[in-house]
Amino acid sequence: MVHGFWGRKVGMTQIFSEDNKVIPVTAIDASGWIVSQIKTLDGDGYNAIQVACLRKKYQNESFQMSWLTQKSKFFLWVKEITVDQVPEDIKQGQSFNFANTVKEKDVVDAIGVTKGCGFAGVIRRHGYAGGPRSHGSNFKRKPGSIGFMCATGKVIKGKPMPGHMGVKRRTTKNLKIARIMLDDNVVLVQGSMAGKPGSLIYVRKCG
Repeated sequence: MVHGFWGRKVGMTQIFSEDNKVIPVTAIDASGWIVSQIKTLDGDGYNAIQVACLRKKYQNESFQMSWLTQKSKFFLWVKEITVDQVPEDIKQGQSFNFANTVKEKDVVDAIGVTKGCGFAGVIRRHGYAGGPRSHGSNFKRKPGSIGFMCATGKVIKGKPMPGHMGVKRRTTKNLKIARIMLDDNVVLVQGSMAGKPGSLIYVRKCG
């Protein structure tokens, strides 16, 4: 059994259900993935399917097996998908068909990397309230005291401080597959998930 698939986040939109309710969805483009290697328990110590995403300028060209020897040139990403046992119908060099992995109304987890926000202060990064906004106050957006009241010159371990914000691996659990568009190789997942448009997303089946 294949536990998930890799795709590129397109962005968010909305669709209408059968009872005319608005459903916010995230579109994931699952096209352009090639089975680059098959890993088995005997040869590699575990069962997995290695998949590679073709770069945009090569997606309209006919695939050649020689591309697999220069993955960094022809492929943008090379990832793995864990399996209990490698299906017999999956061969090296063929296109990876995500439609065999999930179907509509399946419950999945979406794994992505959050947007990078650069260096951020405590108000944006941790939600601090800040100081008074009134005239004459010099506190404003500063973090305030960081010292330990009982010991001189020490800072409490784990104290929220200014620093780099974002670029964290995050998993959004229990999302539902709202619609599968086979003609466009796009999957619509109900709800939002980590990552900016164009980032890599792994959709993993629950259970």
